[in-house]
Amino acid sequence: MKNFVVSVFVILFLSSVLQPFLPWYIIAPVAFFAGYFIKQSALAAFGAGFWAIFLLWVSYAFVLTHANNDLLAHKVATLLPMGGHVSMLLLVTGIIGGLVSGLAALSGRLAAAL
Repeated sequence: MKNFVVSVFVILFLSSVLQPFLPWYIIAPVAFFAGYFIKQSALAAFGAGFWAIFLLWVSYAFVLTHANNDLLAHKVATLLPMGGHVSMLLLVTGIIGGLVSGLAALSGRLAAAL
């Protein structure tokens, strides 16, 4: 349990520091190295990567979308098959980032097991 929490905070912190300066996919190498160096089960590694980026992306998207009264997010949610629901757009954003990060952390954990 301790390694899970440490892994979540490492991925969350490093991704939040690096994402403003690097492309969005920097979350994958960060999660990979966290999964590689922090020893935990494969399921815990995936969960740590998923929840760290899910929380980061949803909270960041929430802050950005409320800064302009949901105008752009509502338009994007209308274009996509979400019926204009901004909360659904935030959820999908978090799931996509979480899956990328979770699979990268799982890959790092499985690479460390070799």
